[in-house]
Amino acid sequence: MSAHSHLHDENCGCDASRPVQLVPPPLSLYVHLPWCVRKCPYCDFNSHAGKGALPFDAYIDALIRDLDQDLPLVWGRVVNSVFFGGGTPSLFPPEAIDRFLQAASARLRFAPNLEVTLETNPGTAEHGRFDRYRAAGVNRISFGIQTFNDEALKRLGRIHDSAEAERAVKLAQDAGYRNFNIDLMYALPQQTLAQAEHDLERAFALEPTHISHYQLTLEPNTVFFAKPPQGIPDEDSAWDIQEHCQALLAGHGYGQYEVSAYARDGWQCQHNLNYWRFGDYLGIGAGAHGKISSGAGQQVLRRWKHKHPQTFMDSAGSPAGIGGDDVISAARLPFEYMLNLLRLHEGFTLRDFESRTGLERSVLQPALDTAVARGWLRIEADRAIPTELGRRFTNDVVELFLP
Repeated sequence: MSAHSHLHDENCGCDASRPVQLVPPPLSLYVHLPWCVRKCPYCDFNSHAGKGALPFDAYIDALIRDLDQDLPLVWGRVVNSVFFGGGTPSLFPPEAIDRFLQAASARLRFAPNLEVTLETNPGTAEHGRFDRYRAAGVNRISFGIQTFNDEALKRLGRIHDSAEAERAVKLAQDAGYRNFNIDLMYALPQQTLAQAEHDLERAFALEPTHISHYQLTLEPNTVFFAKPPQGIPDEDSAWDIQEHCQALLAGHGYGQYEVSAYARDGWQCQHNLNYWRFGDYLGIGAGAHGKISSGAGQQVLRRWKHKHPQTFMDSAGSPAGIGGDDVISAARLPFEYMLNLLRLHEGFTLRDFESRTGLERSVLQPALDTAVARGWLRIEADRAIPTELGRRFTNDVVELFLP
């Protein structure tokens, strides 16, 4: 995306297709806490191994300055979810999380049933902390467990073992948490189908409300990309594991609602659902990305912050603290919308497409016709829904909507 792209691009021929009113969708707040104990070899997130004492107070100060600068984008709007991602957010003490939430709630309208998620790694979970996170307002925990196989955990560079993982979950349950997610990866180096099944069985025993189950991928700029580990299952083996595990998850009452997300009834992650439904979100913190719709301006803005924690802290709250702003061009909006919505099993309504992009549904027609003809989508009344075949070829379906 060019930093110079504009919604009313005179060369894109799209202005005539914009009589629909763009209506700002639900709003979320993402807060990036960038440090971790040790960078994992598969991780391509903006995370930095902490050296020495971490500047918790200075970073929270910077987050508040950053939030103050973005507030004019969302005056008067209600925030429905907050998500602390990382890095390893649970490195931050509950008092720091509490201070940020207090400051944010004084500046933003928090919904009464606000979902507040904190990512945690079992290796950083300390006894007694979960009840204090809960007192601070965190009501959902996401555990980055990845696998319950101790040998596989070592190969993945994780700092916890399976016993620590189970202990951390039980500590959270003892503190009153019922709503929690377990992250699991499959198609790990040297992993068999039986081992992948065993991981799920161990997770089921802990009774999470939500399971994120996703394939290990070798992302650029990671250690694993430069030096792939031995024994990664081939595509067919990975597909066998995925199909088998999907059946297991369904059999234990976890409905798949997104490519890699499974939840018990009523426990879908509201924050991530808002992303996938092309909702709005403020992105606060080092490397955080936000997306904000303006009904008055009839435009969708993406904004991001500087990635390095020190650069972020030095510049947060000043114009120099904004890494970039980009108004999504009308030509690109259908692709950006589908990139999110086609991950969801529920699909999307054409009415929602119009209200969230400000574009007429007719701009989708050629691509929709092709997707239906190929058996990738089906249309029911106003709703377009990915078929089982379409879910297997999500990237191909999304590419149909490229400008």
